[in-house]
Amino acid sequence: MSAQKKVAFYTLGCKLNFSETSTIARNFQNEGFDRVDFDEKADIYVINTCSVTDNADKRFKTIVKSALKQNENAFLIAIGCYAQLKPEELAAVDGVDMVLGATEKFKVTDYINDLSKNEMGEVHSCEIEEADFYVGSYSIGDRTRAFLKVQDGCDYKCTYCTIPLARGISRSDTLENVLQNAKEISEKGIKEIVLTGVNIGDYGKGEFGNKKHEHTFFELVQALDSVEGIHRLRISSIEPNLLTNETINFVSNSTSFVPHFHIPLQSGSDALLKLMKRRYLRETYDNRVAEIKKTMPNACIGVDVIIGFPGETDALFLETYNYLNELDISYLHVFTYSERPNTEAVEMDGIVPQKVRVKRSKMLRGLSVKKRRAFYESQLGNKLTVLFESENKEGFIHGFTENYVKVKTPWNPELVNTLQQIKLTEIDEDGIVRFDWVKVPTFV
Repeated sequence: MSAQKKVAFYTLGCKLNFSETSTIARNFQNEGFDRVDFDEKADIYVINTCSVTDNADKRFKTIVKSALKQNENAFLIAIGCYAQLKPEELAAVDGVDMVLGATEKFKVTDYINDLSKNEMGEVHSCEIEEADFYVGSYSIGDRTRAFLKVQDGCDYKCTYCTIPLARGISRSDTLENVLQNAKEISEKGIKEIVLTGVNIGDYGKGEFGNKKHEHTFFELVQALDSVEGIHRLRISSIEPNLLTNETINFVSNSTSFVPHFHIPLQSGSDALLKLMKRRYLRETYDNRVAEIKKTMPNACIGVDVIIGFPGETDALFLETYNYLNELDISYLHVFTYSERPNTEAVEMDGIVPQKVRVKRSKMLRGLSVKKRRAFYESQLGNKLTVLFESENKEGFIHGFTENYVKVKTPWNPELVNTLQQIKLTEIDEDGIVRFDWVKVPTFV
């Protein structure tokens, strides 16, 4: 390929997708391609898809059109979860030239022999049972933090979820490789690493191609904590049944791991949790939150919740709402249930009308605003450390404290990717916290 060929990327979905896009982009650059922004003219556009909700599916066509506006002759490639689940559907979208499945996406440059437009998208997609090997990834160069993939796939059978069909069985990176990747990231001056995967609490399963656990998630946390040069380590999302008190207590005493946990709940009703085939009930969730707050009173706790699941009556929704309202948590990620083919839930009775789903989603999003505000208010007066990000937003630079409080101050490029000590003082009209400097900023 000519060194002048340009490639651009667009990522939908989760932190895991971002880590994989970044790795695939580096593969292109190693082959002599120049990476450009997605809103620039490129010879190849790669769209990393998501299929967790209907909305992600629908956005794909819009993104394709956006790429073709930049270059109508560009070669368009679809990868990711949607590409694995519905390759023929994506291949039929006007302008799409190639669709690569779960294993093929990591060898994308091997499939590019000719950049001529195809009348119909070319499909290279494995059976998901073949997605049984691990490919390590991490994002770098896009932001002040890196997403480090430690695990892929899932062996859980939640009745609403297509991820096992899109990503295959649970499997893990070797501990040695995770530590090496973490070291590489720290050597590039990135201050924060976020651990990511499909089910990271299951880390260690499939580490050497077998089903048993060679290591545990707790052992991974212990090992990463000893890597020199890492300023911050953040656990992205972990199932409540896999987050052990041992891990919580270790994080509470760690100088690297920050007091921030994102723990999926999905429903505050035990009846619905059973229908969802989640591997815990509310009591387990209560215990995890209580343990975190006991050892780290200022910890931030985020919660995933699904509304509109089949069988969610008004009474069961209110059970979830009231449970979350009383729970000592910091914010919510609210997902409106959408029917996914080849899942058990799509055959269930008790379908919740779309209008009701929208109303309930709005109620929980409002609760999330209330929860985040209350958490921020509880932190006023505290002295914390903020990591500043790289974007100038209307004359301000933003950053996050170790416990995930978002702050802002007038733009100063020297603050980018630096850690600074601050004292939280007030919450502005946008719900972002202002602060005083504890020390005069140092730029390292």
